Amino acid sequence: MFNEAFMIRAFLAALFLCPLCALLGVFVTARRMSFFSETIAHGALTGVAIGIWMGMTELTIPVIGFGLLVAVAIIWLKENTELMTDTVMALLLAGSISLGIFILSLVKGGYVGQVHSYLFGDILAIEDRDVTVSGILFVIVAAGVFMNLNVLALMSAHEDLAHVCGVNVRRANYLFVLALTITVAVSIQLLGIMLVTSLIVIPPAAARNISRNLRQQIVYSLCIGLIGGLGGIALSYHFNAPCGATIAMSCITLFLLTLVVRLFTRRQKANPALPT
Repeated sequence: MFNEAFMIRAFLAALFLCPLCALLGVFVTARRMSFFSETIAHGALTGVAIGIWMGMTELTIPVIGFGLLVAVAIIWLKENTELMTDTVMALLLAGSISLGIFILSLVKGGYVGQVHSYLFGDILAIEDRDVTVSGILFVIVAAGVFMNLNVLALMSAHEDLAHVCGVNVRRANYLFVLALTITVAVSIQLLGIMLVTSLIVIPPAAARNISRNLRQQIVYSLCIGLIGGLGGIALSYHFNAPCGATIAMSCITLFLLTLVVRLFTRRQKANPALPT
C-alpha cells in the first residue's frame, strides 16, 4: 500500500484535511451550522460544472469561487431578509444544484468521469499540488483557530454576548465562513461532494459523547477525524471500496463506539454499585 505514490498522496492529504475538518466541525456543530457546510458542499457541483463548461483542467478554483459566492449569499440573505436560516440554505442548495445540472446539460459528453470523482471522491485524483495546498491550508486555518480560540468559543456560546465583549462578530463570521468554505472545497477530492460534510459533523459529534468541556472536545475530535480519515483510506484500498464512503463509515463506527462509552459511563454514574 505504501509503495503506491497515489496512496502516499492520499494519506498526506488526509493527514492535513481530516483533523482540519474535525477542528472546524467543533464550532460548526456548536453554532448549528451543519446545514451550512452541506449547502456549500453541494453548491460545489455548480463550480465543477462551470469549470468543465469553460474547458478548465483544474476545477478547484471554480469550486472555491462558487462556494464563496454561495456562502456570501447565505449571510446576505440572513441579514437582509426575514427568511429563516434553514429556509435560506435550502433555497440556495436547491438553486445551486439545479444550476449545476443545467450547465452540465450544455456540455457535450466527456465529463462523466470528472463529475463522478467530485461527487464521490477519488484517491487517484489527488496530485502533489493538492497535498501542498492541503498542508498550507492546515497551517493557516489551524493557527487562526487556536489564536482566536476564546473568540470562537464565546461566539459559539452567545453571539450577542461576544458583541458586548467587544468582538467584531460580523468580521469574525466572514473569516470563519471563508475558512470553512475553502476547507470544504479542498476536501471534496478526498470525500466527494456527497460525503464531505460527514468529516465536519461526525468527529465533533463523537467527541461530544466523551468530552466534558470544549478543549476536550477539540482534542478528541482531532483524534477521531484523523483515525477515521487514515483508517478509511486504508480500508478502501484493502477492500477496493469508494474512498469517501469508507471514510464516512469509519467515522460513523467511531461515533457508535463513543456512544457506547457514553451510555456505559452514564449507567455507572447512575448505579455506582454495578461492576465495572
